[in-house]
Amino acid sequence: MPEGYNSIMSRWIPGLLLAGFLPLAAQEQATSQDNPPKPQLEQRTPPKTSGKQAVPAEEDKSFLSEEHSFNPLQSQKSVEVGDHYMRNGKLQGAIYRYQDATLWNDSNAEAWLKLGKAEEKMKDTKAAKDAYTKYLALSPDAKDAGAVRKKVQSLK
Repeated sequence: MPEGYNSIMSRWIPGLLLAGFLPLAAQEQATSQDNPPKPQLEQRTPPKTSGKQAVPAEEDKSFLSEEHSFNPLQSQKSVEVGDHYMRNGKLQGAIYRYQDATLWNDSNAEAWLKLGKAEEKMKDTKAAKDAYTKYLALSPDAKDAGAVRKKVQSLK
Protein backbone atom coordinates (compact mmCIF):
# COMPACT_ATOMS: atom_id res chain seq x y z
CA MET A 1 0.00 0.00 0.00
CA PRO A 2 1.51 3.36 -0.95
CA GLU A 3 2.28 5.68 1.92
CA GLY A 4 0.39 8.94 2.15
CA TYR A 5 1.94 12.33 1.69
CA ASN A 6 1.54 13.25 5.37
CA SER A 7 3.35 10.21 6.65
CA ILE A 8 6.28 10.81 4.27
CA MET A 9 6.57 14.45 5.30
CA SER A 10 6.29 13.62 9.01
CA ARG A 11 9.53 11.61 8.72
CA TRP A 12 11.37 14.66 7.34
CA ILE A 13 10.31 17.07 10.11
CA PRO A 14 12.68 15.77 12.85
CA GLY A 15 15.58 15.71 10.38
CA LEU A 16 14.93 19.30 9.25
CA LEU A 17 14.62 20.52 12.83
CA LEU A 18 17.88 18.84 13.77
CA ALA A 19 19.63 20.32 10.71
CA GLY A 20 18.35 23.77 11.64
CA PHE A 21 19.44 23.67 15.28
CA LEU A 22 22.93 22.23 14.80
CA PRO A 23 24.44 25.45 13.36
CA LEU A 24 22.87 27.46 16.17
CA ALA A 25 24.40 25.19 18.80
CA ALA A 26 27.80 25.37 17.09
CA GLN A 27 27.60 29.17 16.92
CA GLU A 28 26.69 29.39 20.62
CA GLN A 29 29.64 27.20 21.52
CA ALA A 30 32.07 29.26 19.37
CA THR A 31 30.99 32.61 20.86
CA SER A 32 31.37 31.36 24.42
CA GLN A 33 34.96 30.26 23.70
CA ASP A 34 36.02 33.38 21.77
CA ASN A 35 34.35 35.90 24.09
CA PRO A 36 37.12 38.37 25.09
CA PRO A 37 36.66 40.40 28.25
CA LYS A 38 34.89 43.70 27.61
CA PRO A 39 37.12 46.76 27.92
CA GLN A 40 36.19 49.05 30.75
CA LEU A 41 35.00 52.51 29.85
CA GLU A 42 37.52 55.24 30.37
CA GLN A 43 36.57 57.70 33.08
CA ARG A 44 36.75 61.33 31.98
CA THR A 45 37.69 64.02 34.40
CA PRO A 46 35.30 66.96 34.35
CA PRO A 47 36.66 70.26 33.03
CA LYS A 48 37.92 72.67 35.64
CA THR A 49 35.71 75.60 36.50
CA SER A 50 36.02 78.57 38.77
CA GLY A 51 34.01 76.63 41.34
CA LYS A 52 31.09 79.00 41.07
CA GLN A 53 29.25 77.08 38.39
CA ALA A 54 29.19 73.41 37.45
CA VAL A 55 29.94 72.34 33.89
CA PRO A 56 26.78 71.17 32.15
CA ALA A 57 26.79 67.42 31.63
CA GLU A 58 25.77 67.82 28.00
CA GLU A 59 28.76 70.00 27.14
CA ASP A 60 32.42 69.11 26.88
CA LYS A 61 35.41 70.37 24.95
CA SER A 62 35.77 67.32 22.73
CA PHE A 63 34.46 69.31 19.76
CA LEU A 64 37.38 71.72 20.07
CA SER A 65 39.73 68.98 18.84
CA GLU A 66 37.61 68.30 15.74
CA GLU A 67 38.72 69.49 12.35
CA HIS A 68 37.00 72.81 11.62
CA SER A 69 36.77 74.38 8.21
CA PHE A 70 35.06 77.59 7.19
CA ASN A 71 31.32 77.06 7.73
CA PRO A 72 29.33 80.21 8.54
CA LEU A 73 26.05 78.32 8.89
CA GLN A 74 27.48 76.02 11.56
CA SER A 75 29.02 79.07 13.22
CA GLN A 76 25.66 80.83 13.38
CA LYS A 77 24.01 77.67 14.73
CA SER A 78 26.63 77.49 17.50
CA VAL A 79 25.93 81.14 18.38
CA GLU A 80 22.20 80.37 18.63
CA VAL A 81 22.85 77.40 20.91
CA GLY A 82 25.20 79.56 22.99
CA ASP A 83 22.44 82.18 23.29
CA HIS A 84 20.10 79.46 24.57
CA TYR A 85 22.63 78.47 27.22
CA MET A 86 23.11 82.11 28.24
CA ARG A 87 19.36 82.57 28.68
CA ASN A 88 19.29 79.49 30.90
CA GLY A 89 22.26 80.66 32.97
CA LYS A 90 24.64 77.94 31.78
CA LEU A 91 27.63 80.18 31.21
CA GLN A 92 30.25 77.47 30.64
CA GLY A 93 28.11 75.78 27.99
CA ALA A 94 27.60 79.15 26.30
CA ILE A 95 31.35 79.81 26.33
CA TYR A 96 32.03 76.44 24.69
CA ARG A 97 29.46 77.15 21.98
CA TYR A 98 30.78 80.64 21.28
CA GLN A 99 34.30 79.19 21.04
CA ASP A 100 32.96 76.60 18.62
CA ALA A 101 31.36 79.37 16.55
CA THR A 102 34.69 81.18 16.30
CA LEU A 103 36.37 77.96 15.15
CA TRP A 104 33.84 77.52 12.34
CA ASN A 105 34.09 81.18 11.28
CA ASP A 106 36.92 83.24 12.73
CA SER A 107 35.42 86.46 11.35
CA ASN A 108 32.07 86.05 13.14
CA ALA A 109 32.11 89.30 15.14
CA GLU A 110 28.88 88.46 16.95
CA ALA A 111 30.42 85.27 18.34
CA TRP A 112 33.51 87.15 19.58
CA LEU A 113 31.36 89.80 21.29
CA LYS A 114 29.15 87.24 23.00
CA LEU A 115 32.18 85.17 23.98
CA GLY A 116 33.65 88.27 25.63
CA LYS A 117 30.42 88.94 27.54
CA ALA A 118 30.22 85.33 28.74
CA GLU A 119 33.89 85.26 29.78
CA GLU A 120 33.39 88.55 31.63
CA LYS A 121 30.45 87.05 33.56
CA MET A 122 32.66 84.08 34.47
CA LYS A 123 35.25 86.56 35.82
CA ASP A 124 37.89 85.51 33.28
CA THR A 125 39.11 89.00 32.44
CA LYS A 126 42.02 87.95 30.20
CA ALA A 127 39.82 85.79 27.96
CA ALA A 128 37.12 88.48 27.90
CA LYS A 129 39.66 91.13 26.92
CA ASP A 130 41.04 88.90 24.13
CA ALA A 131 37.53 88.26 22.77
CA TYR A 132 36.58 91.94 22.92
CA THR A 133 39.84 92.89 21.18
CA LYS A 134 39.14 90.42 18.38
CA TYR A 135 35.60 91.82 18.09
CA LEU A 136 36.95 95.35 17.77
CA ALA A 137 39.44 94.23 15.14
CA LEU A 138 36.59 92.72 13.10
CA SER A 139 34.05 95.52 13.66
CA PRO A 140 35.84 98.77 14.49
CA ASP A 141 32.88 100.87 13.27
CA ALA A 142 30.12 98.97 15.08
CA LYS A 143 27.63 101.12 16.97
CA ASP A 144 28.66 99.56 20.30
CA ALA A 145 32.41 99.75 19.55
CA GLY A 146 32.89 102.71 21.91
CA ALA A 147 31.31 100.86 24.83
CA VAL A 148 33.38 97.77 24.08
CA ARG A 149 36.57 99.85 23.99
CA LYS A 150 35.71 101.21 27.43
CA LYS A 151 35.20 97.64 28.68
CA VAL A 152 38.59 96.62 27.30
CA GLN A 153 40.20 99.58 29.09
CA SER A 154 38.45 98.70 32.36
CA LEU A 155 39.49 95.01 32.14
CA LYS A 156 43.22 95.85 32.38
